[in-house]
Amino acid sequence: MNENTFEGPTVKPLQRSRSDRMLAGVSGGLASYFEIHPAFFRVGFVVLTLLGGAGLVIYFAAVLVMPDEGQQDSIVSAAIRDRRDRPWPLIAVGLLAVAGVILLSHATLWPHGDAWLPFLLVGAAILWITRSRKTDAGAVPTDAAARAATDSRRVRRLFTGIAIAIASLIALMLIAVAIFASVVHVHLGRGVGDRTYYVSSSRDLRDDYRLGIGDLRLDLGNVQLPSGTTHVKTSVDVGRLIVVVPPNVALRVRGDADYGKVTLLGASSDGHDVNRTIDGGKADRVLDLDAHVGAGSLYVERAVR
Repeated sequence: MNENTFEGPTVKPLQRSRSDRMLAGVSGGLASYFEIHPAFFRVGFVVLTLLGGAGLVIYFAAVLVMPDEGQQDSIVSAAIRDRRDRPWPLIAVGLLAVAGVILLSHATLWPHGDAWLPFLLVGAAILWITRSRKTDAGAVPTDAAARAATDSRRVRRLFTGIAIAIASLIALMLIAVAIFASVVHVHLGRGVGDRTYYVSSSRDLRDDYRLGIGDLRLDLGNVQLPSGTTHVKTSVDVGRLIVVVPPNVALRVRGDADYGKVTLLGASSDGHDVNRTIDGGKADRVLDLDAHVGAGSLYVERAVR
């Protein structure tokens, strides 16, 4: 009796390469599986990343779903398998998935559309600290309870470090703001934000315009000043001050900035303790302007009719 044994074709596993890797071995693993040079995949990931970030998302997704060479489970499959005993890796995978979805959809839930960044950083950090580490004997611990306790301890340590870093950063910012405010003499009682004044007649013109922090624009371009000299004072402690003066009056301007730039009718100076003046001489109508900026920029320009 003759027995014939037939062996089917060997199925090549799709794994991240250990011998041909520059980051996580994704391109090397794809190259080995498809029998294509790894440079093809590396260039493709770089191009897709430069064109909008999709390459970065695809690469990290491949890291999650492709097992490392010699391993049976990928990061995702291992997280799903051990989700009851070790929930933190699965939570990290979920955070990375949220980051990828937001990045691909160009959501704007965060300033400048970078909502994906905190999810990516936190998810990657949790995956890194909860990865399986070998003991001194060279073996990977298999006790689920011990691994879960270790994961929780590492995650708590991570979030404690993040909280300390954020608190330290806030404290440093407050100290810097306090020092800056004492040097520049910021008066928050004068207001914070952007203000624009369009003055249409001399009856609406005030003698003084002040702002603590922000942009102040005083537009006098349509004002018909009375005969004689009209005195106006303007100041911004931190920010930008723009004064538009009428086209048909003589100017006497004293502009200064403790730290910043002063531009009077196109002539500019910048630095520390900047002072510029304009003396338009005598005329029937004269605008006498005092303009001060603590830290920022000052612009005085004529209206164009």
